[in-house]
Amino acid sequence: MEKKTYTQAEYRAYVNAAILLLCRAVADEAGCEASRNCFVDYTIGNSYFVRTSDGQDFSQELLEKIKERMCAYTQTGAKVETIHFNREEALKLMKEQKLDEISRLFQYRRGGGINLRCLNGYYDYYYGSCMQDLSQIQKFDLVPAEGGFFLVLPDREDMNTLPPYQPRPRLQATLEESHQWYEQVGIETVGDLNDKICEGNISDLILVQEAEQERKIAEIAQMIAEREGVRFVMIAGPSSSGKTTFSHRLSIQLRTIGKKPHPIALDDYFLNRKDTPLDEEGKPNYECLEALDVELFNQDMIALLSGQEVELPTFNFITGYREYNGKRLKLGPDDILVLEGIHGLNDKLSYTLPNESKFKIYISALTSLNVDAHNRIPSTDNRLIRRIVRDAATRGMDASYTLQMWPSVRRGEESYIFPFQEEADVMFNSAMVYELAVLKQFAEPLLFSVKPGDPAFQEATRLLKFLDYFLGVSSESLPNNSICREFVGGSCFHI
Repeated sequence: MEKKTYTQAEYRAYVNAAILLLCRAVADEAGCEASRNCFVDYTIGNSYFVRTSDGQDFSQELLEKIKERMCAYTQTGAKVETIHFNREEALKLMKEQKLDEISRLFQYRRGGGINLRCLNGYYDYYYGSCMQDLSQIQKFDLVPAEGGFFLVLPDREDMNTLPPYQPRPRLQATLEESHQWYEQVGIETVGDLNDKICEGNISDLILVQEAEQERKIAEIAQMIAEREGVRFVMIAGPSSSGKTTFSHRLSIQLRTIGKKPHPIALDDYFLNRKDTPLDEEGKPNYECLEALDVELFNQDMIALLSGQEVELPTFNFITGYREYNGKRLKLGPDDILVLEGIHGLNDKLSYTLPNESKFKIYISALTSLNVDAHNRIPSTDNRLIRRIVRDAATRGMDASYTLQMWPSVRRGEESYIFPFQEEADVMFNSAMVYELAVLKQFAEPLLFSVKPGDPAFQEATRLLKFLDYFLGVSSESLPNNSICREFVGGSCFHI
């Protein structure tokens, strides 16, 4: 069968419809209360973890009944209705149907009307569009898990094929730990965050979050120091994960326990822009391993490992050329190189370095904050907003350019980063519960500058609507070593 491919917008509409279909089926088989207790939390690949707020485990037998009910809706040609309510009507209906998270969310929302989705008398709210014809949802599965279950959906590049659920234990453990922390501080949804902002406690929350991240970074530094033979700390993660700030903060923690770390950005080993390989569309491919001078990198690292002094390069993103500015380095017995870049976990990058000399860290902004119970915030949206703000401030790129480049960046992540994440010795989540409220102030003017007719206009409009859920927070309360400072400016590190 020929592959069926969806655009990002089509796939978002498909996922929304699939979640609505699931919630309707749960209500049919386990009751509306059970459906309202389902919290669509995080994703593992194309599998969506649905947590039950009362901790109930859904048995295989119950999941089979829910799946059969979902199939019945798709086979009978059920349709999703979109019903527009004025604000007062919508809030009343949400209260009656115990849609507490949605009701709280819209207390802070500007505008007079709200579109609710309805399937066979079951009302819910979904951010963005929602596929109307449920007969298009043919491939899905439900897999039991501790504290909930996974809704498995096809990949948007091949909608006719349903990949099996593939556990990623390190990633899932990191996501679970983040969820527990968010639950501990009482902020699981945007409505919770907006409540905290209105209470005037956001500065305390920022300090608590930053302290929690510092505690984790100190733990990682101790793990590195206790492992014999480590000379290279390899930090990798997708775009705008905060790799640079993390590498500097980790270096400070290593110094406190007697090590002499040297942060190095793998981006400094980029080929000159004129030599960058092209992708299948004939555009420069900055994400592939071949965009780096792998041979020069290994030559320099082996020279350092053997005790030689090496002059290290610096990549000038304005001119597009690698430069040498007298940055020289020679390793002593307590020196450690802290290397960060998207290919850090790929052994093809560091193929000449002994495995025992490498400690691998995967970092990403794994967003644990949800819009509400059934609308999760994709980590990719969080990172995209980070990148829009940073690119405008430090790389001279407007929002339209960043948005148009993003699909290529995402393809690179799928090919060159995510396949290696489970090989990391440790994972670090750089997402901060408060950050989108801070980034909002910087991102909105950049997104408003994308005008109708621009190829990026639709995506810019979508992100503006998304940011409208958040109350804004000033960046003044951010510590100058915060990962968020890497994007909004004011970092104490030279990045």
